[in-house]
Amino acid sequence: MDGIKRQRLEAKGWKFGTAEEFLGLSPEEAAFVELKLALSKRLKELRVSHQLSQNALARRLNSSQSRVAKMEAGDPSVSTDLLIRALFSVGATPQDLAEAIAPVEPTKTKSASRSCAVLER
Repeated sequence: MDGIKRQRLEAKGWKFGTAEEFLGLSPEEAAFVELKLALSKRLKELRVSHQLSQNALARRLNSSQSRVAKMEAGDPSVSTDLLIRALFSVGATPQDLAEAIAPVEPTKTKSASRSCAVLER
């Protein structure tokens, strides 16, 4: 966001901060969210690279297409166990999982660098 737009929004009562601050997440919670998002992203990458549809992956998991969509979107209702099981079902190795989560650092997550705006009344 450019500085002028930010100044206009701040003049109207918007405050800027990180998603971590807005949600009141501890560094550990923020790191966990980023880890799940990294696994979700890797699942979609592997599914697409193996030319599998969400329906085909769902059949492998005895699940539904909508559940696979939630996995790939990082929906909080999806367990880490299910994400990992899905990754293994599309051929991921433990090394693939390690590489997917390698950039995630507990003290310096992506969410900490993203800003969000909140209107205070």
